[in-house]
Amino acid sequence: MNYTINRLITGADFDAVDARTRAALAENGFGVLTEIDVKATMKKKLDVDMPAYRILGACNPKMALEAIGMEPRVGAMLPCNVILREIEGGVEVSAIDPVASMQAIDNPALNKVAGRVRDMLTGTVAAI
Repeated sequence: MNYTINRLITGADFDAVDARTRAALAENGFGVLTEIDVKATMKKKLDVDMPAYRILGACNPKMALEAIGMEPRVGAMLPCNVILREIEGGVEVSAIDPVASMQAIDNPALNKVAGRVRDMLTGTVAAI
């Protein structure tokens, strides 16, 4: 099963794709709550060099509030992570598929919310 929504961006550097991703997230109602520079962390903690890899913790507050109202512990699965990683041929952007991540919770109403968020993230990734 696929658990991410993916797009390969060619002809743009990592920072440009980062900026485009943040703009697309904002245009689709998401804010970035957290950011993890995995490349810098691995260098600092393990002295390992790796290609650029960044995790953006994106949140749509209205959708998050709706989900928390249905399942108070769903916050353990939030925010929706979006990764940018430098690969051969460009920068891959991958967003979590909320439907896949919420399968562990037996709540049909929550699955409908996850489906709406998936649609929003699919549109966001396509807009980058």
